Amino acid sequence: MSVDPPAVPAATWDDRSVDPLVWAKSRGLGALAEKMGFQWREFTAEKCVATMPVEGNTQPVGLFHGGAYVVLGESLGSMHANWHAGPGRLAVGVDINATHTRSATSGLITGVCTPIHLGRTVMVHEIVLSDDQGRRCSTVRITNMVKDLPRR
Repeated sequence: MSVDPPAVPAATWDDRSVDPLVWAKSRGLGALAEKMGFQWREFTAEKCVATMPVEGNTQPVGLFHGGAYVVLGESLGSMHANWHAGPGRLAVGVDINATHTRSATSGLITGVCTPIHLGRTVMVHEIVLSDDQGRRCSTVRITNMVKDLPRR
């Protein structure tokens, strides 16, 4: 599976002088999302978008795995919350839920993450996950707590 290479120049966690998509790509998502084929498509202050292939992320019966929807949703919501948390702060997930309404068996799943609430200490995002035909397959909601990074 191909994974987006880190963008150049690499941005630091606190660097907001670069394009948000460059920031997100340079941060990476960790080994799990990379192994699952996560690909950034868009990242702005208003929303972020990514895809994940169905192939390689299925249940034994060939359906896109429910946990894969959650991995895609949590990755999007956490990164977007961390962008909004700003320098010196960290957003960490405290609650996530998913409602699966359709199954996908091929193609790409596209996740579109939009904020519901961007507070100083709590952020909530909704992630709509759709198949190649634009049909909603799952809806994920994630709540992140925002805290100060420890001083070094």
